[in-house]
Amino acid sequence: MQFIPIGTVLTLLTSQVIKTAEAAKDVVFEKESFKVLSKHLFDIERVLQELQLQKLNDSQAARQALEFLEADVKRANNLVDKYKNRARFYLLVKCRYIVKEVQDVTRDIGKSLNTLSLANTEVLSGISEQVNKLQNEMQRAEFEASQSQLQIVDKLNQGLTDQKLDHGFANDMLKEIARAVGVPVEHSEISKELDSFRREKEEAAYRKERAEVLFLEQIIELLSRADAARDYEEITNQYFQRLQVIERYDPKEEYIMPFKPFICCITGMVMVDPVSLCTGTACERTALEAWFERGEKTDPETGDSLEDFSYRSNLQLRQSIQEWKELNYCIKIRSCKAKLLLGMDSSVEETLDQIKELISENSINKDWISIGGLTDIIIVILGSFQNTDVKEKILITLKNIVEGNPRNKGKVVESQGFDHIIPCIGADSSISNAAVELLYELLQDRSGWNGSVLRKLCQQHSAIHFLVCFLKGPVRDSTEKAKEILMKLCDEDEENIIRAAEADWYKPLIGCIMQGPESSRISMVRALVSMELVERNIDVLGEAGLIPCLLEMASGDVESKELSLSMLVKLSGCQENKRRIAASGGVPLLLKLMFSFRLRTIIIAKCLEVLEKLASNGDGTKFFVDENGTQLELEPTIVNLLAFQQNPNLSYIVRRPALRALLGICQSEAGLVKTAVLSADGVSLVLPLLDDSNLQIREVAINLLFLFSQHEPLGVVEYLLKPRRLEALVDFLERNSNSDVQKAAAGLLANLPKSEESLTKKLIESDGLNVILKILRSGTMEAKENALSALFRFTDPTNLESQRIVVELGAYPLLVKFLEDGSITAKARAAALIGNLSTSTPKLTVVTKKFGCCCFCHARDRICLAHGGPCSVATTFCMLEAKVLPKLVNLLQEKVHATAYEVIQALSTLVGEEFPQRGANVLHQANAIQLVLEVLNWGAESLREEALKLLEKVFLSKEMVEVYGSVARLSLVHITGCSVNEGGHLQRKAASVLSLLERYSRSSRSLVPGLSR
Repeated sequence: MQFIPIGTVLTLLTSQVIKTAEAAKDVVFEKESFKVLSKHLFDIERVLQELQLQKLNDSQAARQALEFLEADVKRANNLVDKYKNRARFYLLVKCRYIVKEVQDVTRDIGKSLNTLSLANTEVLSGISEQVNKLQNEMQRAEFEASQSQLQIVDKLNQGLTDQKLDHGFANDMLKEIARAVGVPVEHSEISKELDSFRREKEEAAYRKERAEVLFLEQIIELLSRADAARDYEEITNQYFQRLQVIERYDPKEEYIMPFKPFICCITGMVMVDPVSLCTGTACERTALEAWFERGEKTDPETGDSLEDFSYRSNLQLRQSIQEWKELNYCIKIRSCKAKLLLGMDSSVEETLDQIKELISENSINKDWISIGGLTDIIIVILGSFQNTDVKEKILITLKNIVEGNPRNKGKVVESQGFDHIIPCIGADSSISNAAVELLYELLQDRSGWNGSVLRKLCQQHSAIHFLVCFLKGPVRDSTEKAKEILMKLCDEDEENIIRAAEADWYKPLIGCIMQGPESSRISMVRALVSMELVERNIDVLGEAGLIPCLLEMASGDVESKELSLSMLVKLSGCQENKRRIAASGGVPLLLKLMFSFRLRTIIIAKCLEVLEKLASNGDGTKFFVDENGTQLELEPTIVNLLAFQQNPNLSYIVRRPALRALLGICQSEAGLVKTAVLSADGVSLVLPLLDDSNLQIREVAINLLFLFSQHEPLGVVEYLLKPRRLEALVDFLERNSNSDVQKAAAGLLANLPKSEESLTKKLIESDGLNVILKILRSGTMEAKENALSALFRFTDPTNLESQRIVVELGAYPLLVKFLEDGSITAKARAAALIGNLSTSTPKLTVVTKKFGCCCFCHARDRICLAHGGPCSVATTFCMLEAKVLPKLVNLLQEKVHATAYEVIQALSTLVGEEFPQRGANVLHQANAIQLVLEVLNWGAESLREEALKLLEKVFLSKEMVEVYGSVARLSLVHITGCSVNEGGHLQRKAASVLSLLERYSRSSRSLVPGLSR
């Protein structure tokens, strides 16, 4: 070493220190001690780096200090290597020695560090305080094994000293040692650990460490006697040996009384750890120790004074007690079997409690219970019993039997245990909890999850359904375990992912679509497309982030496109998912795909279906935005949607959603309707669709034409006047009960120019009027409103013939009913239609000639007070005969502008210019005039103007002036204001009426009975 530069020596030593520190950090056993050693070594590394930076002087003292330190670090490294991968049982029994070795090497390194610092005082002056602190800590290091480990080791050593090699002590020690080092108490695991332990003994023999070999042999011999260390064949043989012995006992016998020598003379109980005095008296160890601690100096059994107080383990008695216990185990198992076969609730419950006791007394009973056939019987009972308390107890018992016992787990699985356990998951809370706990235990092995059992569980298709139902129930103790089982089943088989989704648990499926390989994503989406999804599940899928993944797949190959778009069609039925599609930039992508005519028809159709849903339910263009929320230019979209209709050979699966999407867009904005009509020639493209063979296309076409007819009615009229076109439309409407279609058709007819008399005539001839009246009778209110509008063309006062047909077909009672039951719009339109009919009444009434105060007419003819001749609904359309007037007056009282306007116009038809007093008197008797005057105070300008027109006719009657003049003047003066000349049209009209009032003298005598006030 003296020929190597000191800087190189320092570098090599630093490297060795780092390597040892890293290795020490990873030692599992006694990790706290090794962890402290590792920390100190990392601190030394910083000291060595400082020496390199300060250029350590090459002196003999420095080299010697480095040699000492290097040797100690090598010892530490060897110590780490020595104990890094040793048998865990060996490490535990040697824990006291291991800790001592770590402590010694830590202290020695601290001494070497002190030597190095003394040899380099000047160089380390900058960190001298830290170095001194470090070497002091290391030289004073105190390490101790944990108290629990030391207690186990001391108990083991004491047992070996006392030569306690019996079965019970072996079981106890094995359990404690295994638990301390984290080894499952299972035969396979214990066998591996004992094999490793034997290799430690062989290596000690090779090193000729005789004391070590003897010590390890004693431990191996003891632990090999434990049940978990024994071969299953040996356990089986032992059971049948004990079974042969108990055959001489009565089958009804459930317990073999202990022999007197088994009873401790101090406690009166069967001994567990018997010891014997020199007198031969046997006692329980702990009881005898307590006897002497109390100061007793006599034999506990005889009472004789003792001279020798020593005692020793009575191994033979201990072994006899153990054999007696095992015989009782076999008797209990035999008895339990008989009770289980009886099948009575009480006997089964009692038996399960006994099985629980057997398992708690000795782990070998887990195997003996199965060897004795109890496990198979319990599984059968689980499937047949209905008592919930017993079922829960059976599940808990089975879990106790299989816990930590691979053989019993295999027996339960092979005995069709799943068939009976899985349905229990769907039972009430306590049973389902116990069933999940048992299922979870069956699926575990020493390495975690048992793949073989998982695959068998996969064959139980109902397992997924029951586990998902369990998760969806209230939160329970075993919820997380149920979720773990489900996730493992889904990892094992993709079909389980689909089954879970079919049971409404989508987490694995969504994860597979978002992160799985392409083939898995496709199969998952295909499965999802075939499922029936309720709205709640559709929203869940969208909320989980499925939509961006589907849009990404829509840019893939043909199969990915078709499947992802089919799924988007399903998801777009939910309002929130519409927003998600739009926010993810889905609409521009769909438009791009939709107009790529190179793609398959089905893909274009799916794009159109998504767009149709985005525009549905009144959303219109709300979601036609890019990913930034900017509204898209829609004119090209409208043009292209209409273009799909130009090819009649194109499949209806494309044309139908294209039309529906166009309808949704146009319904949202009048400007877009204009675009469709003017820019895209929508009317000429949609009109032929009224003859389409597909019913749904015809229905959408009528809805579109209703919108288009507001902008280009003449084109529609021209088309409908062609041969058979109108008849076909009427026939279609007569057969169709769709409320939207009825509304649109009635609106379409309402929008057509009323001046087209040929169209009106043709509608009557083709029974179109009857179809309109049918809608008035049975349609929705919106459809009825449009039907009322369509009726105006048939009630035109210039066409008495069409009016007569309307009345003959029974329209009048329908109109009267609307005045009471209709919407505001329906009431207003009904009042206007009645007004139209009433306008014709004077022309149709033959006024009776008067002679004096008498009227010459046939006795059976009743004279109409308003029209001065015989009237009826059928012949003169008289509203008085139809009992309409009270209903019109009621509408005025409601003070609604829309209805009041039409009511006043209708009332005006009663007041003729030739005999205004007749109609005025009728209005007076109905209290209508007073209500009209009130309109002047609350009505809008247009409404007040109509009221003034009516009053102008009413006040041609001097009698009406006398009755209402004073009241009317107040309102009229208020309207006219200060200066008539400066006023508008309303003020001038009010002034005109006011002048009528001034024309008549207040002294005029009333000629109409009942008018004087």
